[in-house]
Amino acid sequence: MKRPVPAESASAFIDEKIKDLADWRGKMLAKVREIIHAADPEIVEEWKWMGTPVFSHGGIVCTGETYKKVVKMTFAKGAALPDPSGLFNSSLDGNLRRAIDIHEGEKVDQAALKDLIRAAVALNLKGNSKTKPLRASSKRAG
Repeated sequence: MKRPVPAESASAFIDEKIKDLADWRGKMLAKVREIIHAADPEIVEEWKWMGTPVFSHGGIVCTGETYKKVVKMTFAKGAALPDPSGLFNSSLDGNLRRAIDIHEGEKVDQAALKDLIRAAVALNLKGNSKTKPLRASSKRAG
């Protein structure tokens, strides 16, 4: 079993990925990363699946993948999130995930993206705060 990459190392790997891209995708990934941290300063950066930046708080919020023609933000529980601004434009048929494909030259609606990130964090934290059932008491009749 692989050990998780420490957060400091994950952040360094993401820094290196942005630097290595050296084109619009690196700049966009850096911008998206900045928006994610502005939306929730408690986001933890992770490095998973052989080189995918992952942003988590109480579980995976989203990934920041880069492809030849797109920077893709995949939200782990996107299908359960409200998207009044219509940011989700990819992976719309899945039961769980939703994604935002950002193409070269496109602008990101920062306010709407922050709202989406905050909603994803809230959903993760809500799922983690379920109370456990109480055990039956073992009172004895006297």
